[in-house]
Amino acid sequence: MNAIVKDLEKDKALMDEWFTHLHRNPELSMKEEKTAAFIAETLKGLDGVKVETGIGKYGVVASLTAGNSDKVIGLRADFDALPIQEVNDLDYKSEVKGVAHLCGHDGHTTMLLAAAKRLSETRNFNGTVRFIFQPAEETMEGAPAMIADGLFDRFPVDAVYGMHNMPGLEKGKLYFTQGATMAAVDNWEVEITGKGGHGAFPERAIDPVVAGSSLVMAMQSVVARNVAPSHSAVVTIGAFQAGAAGNVIAHSAILRFSIRTTTPEDRKLVLGNVRRLIQTQAEGFGCTWEIREGQPGAVLVNDPEETRRAAQIARETFGDQDVSEDGPTYLGSEDFAFMLQERKGTYCFVGNGQTEFVHHPNYVFDRDILPVGAAYWVALTEGLLR
Repeated sequence: MNAIVKDLEKDKALMDEWFTHLHRNPELSMKEEKTAAFIAETLKGLDGVKVETGIGKYGVVASLTAGNSDKVIGLRADFDALPIQEVNDLDYKSEVKGVAHLCGHDGHTTMLLAAAKRLSETRNFNGTVRFIFQPAEETMEGAPAMIADGLFDRFPVDAVYGMHNMPGLEKGKLYFTQGATMAAVDNWEVEITGKGGHGAFPERAIDPVVAGSSLVMAMQSVVARNVAPSHSAVVTIGAFQAGAAGNVIAHSAILRFSIRTTTPEDRKLVLGNVRRLIQTQAEGFGCTWEIREGQPGAVLVNDPEETRRAAQIARETFGDQDVSEDGPTYLGSEDFAFMLQERKGTYCFVGNGQTEFVHHPNYVFDRDILPVGAAYWVALTEGLLR
């Protein structure tokens, strides 16, 4: 076992304690006040770590310097939860109804806290490392908010690095991908308004549920018949909300879209077709419509040289068998993409094994990989800031 991993295994009980607290007390995007406070208080207990809070509302940045080099790197972890009811039977199950850490951000935060603890104790590097704890990744708000609040002006870095656990990948193995790795996402909320009425008198109403249902079916053609088969895109309608009783025709319906593309050209094409179908389907049924656009996403692009450097350090730490430089690409999205637009860097995956996928109510972050993720952050810091 690598010396860094072995040392971090000694802190496994503490990592489990931090993880359990975070998992039991999840908070939604841009509502993570208590989570941010917990992170800040934990960091303030570490020797030599300077902590700043309130960046982009709830963002936390901690800085640690050793030696006399002017090199600076940033390590980023996210800490928001999801609006999903956890159904796992765990002794540390979420205690907040309808909210749970079902993407592993509690694990990401724990790994970076553990790395900060070890680096503050050993100082086996020459330069400055910034531990960036980011809110609101799930809504694509956190990174843009921190950047707009002067993240890289107030806390300069030469490069920035991120990591995410991934079910389906070999447990504890690290995966690196050069170039475009994750998709841009556009989250839209669409309201279709008709005319409410009695279920027994449909002729006196205009049913937005019928219009919305037709829209859902029409959306299946956007990618299948507009995007080149060799390209990747997806349109998902994850929520369709209307009415509350079987004998009442609803006055309006809400549909929430997740639209993912991997090139600027496809994004323009897909969004244009989605907008056109919303208008034609709604008006075709006599309804009005409104689109409310969320924070637009960006394609996550890993810098090739930084990816090679990070992968080499990982191989030196864990061995060739536990590192892949032929990593996967996903249509999932990450607002770390915005940080990579500001500074060079890379974003890797750590395998979570054969668990349910992220965002599933039965997803479980495998706590065995906590020392692995923490060790990667420590090794990356020591390797880049030699």
